[in-house]
Amino acid sequence: MDMKLKSLLEERKAAITTRWFDAIMETYPTDNTGFFKKKEDRFANPVGHAFTQGIDSLWEALIEEKELAEGLPFLDDMIKVQAVQDFTPAKAVKFIFGLKKVVREELKKEIRHGQINEELLSFESKIDDLALFAFDIYAKCREQLNQLKVDELKRMTFTLLKKANLVHEIPMEEFENKNQETSI
Repeated sequence: MDMKLKSLLEERKAAITTRWFDAIMETYPTDNTGFFKKKEDRFANPVGHAFTQGIDSLWEALIEEKELAEGLPFLDDMIKVQAVQDFTPAKAVKFIFGLKKVVREELKKEIRHGQINEELLSFESKIDDLALFAFDIYAKCREQLNQLKVDELKRMTFTLLKKANLVHEIPMEEFENKNQETSI
């Protein structure tokens, strides 16, 4: 990353990350956002905690030009929160693209003067890559959630069938004989 852009981003880190957090919180119903912003306890406020921790880690991965995989554990936590809340895929990863808007607004003077255009495009490309990682994580989380729902439905169905005496165990000899007949 160009030193000029990096120094500008580091200089304005607090403003950018605060605005990014606020933009993320705006995606939630207004009655929850105050709570998410105030409570820092990870158990009392898992949403606010996941995003506060995640923003800092993702920011460091983007600025320090680390492999994006280093910021993925926190991205994973952020996306899991979105997946559990039944956000659509687009809404779940939209907050990542919100960083582009915040950075552009914060650096509009420098952009207008053409001082950092090429470097900014490169930085935004990293943000796009981060969004692709986020989408993969979201898809995996939703798949796991759906599998849990299927497993729970199977368990409930089996329990109901058993209570209705509609489930009978097959004696082991009979089961083995049927398996041998079908394999022949």
